[in-house]
Amino acid sequence: MTILREWRAEIRRELCKEYVEYVQATGIAGYRESSGNLGATIATRDLDETRSEIVVLSWWTNRDAIREFAGDAIDIARYFPRDDAFLLTRPNFVQHYESEAPR
Repeated sequence: MTILREWRAEIRRELCKEYVEYVQATGIAGYRESSGNLGATIATRDLDETRSEIVVLSWWTNRDAIREFAGDAIDIARYFPRDDAFLLTRPNFVQHYESEAPR
């Protein structure tokens, strides 16, 4: 069984594409550099005229592997320097689930 890590937030709709690129260059790149990461993906959807939602999912071999990326408090969301320019919400926590590895 692997661990699925989920983070989601509301973002500025007009900056959605730019933010996805930023998350790929920061968070996703960081995941992929961490041993024990099995993959990651980003999904977005428009909520209304001004807001979109972003969901970042990553799969890990175990919680210790997540600690390599996130630090000891793996349930606390990790943010990067430019995130606030894009975010409308800034959740404090991420979710973890037991999951099958992506194929």
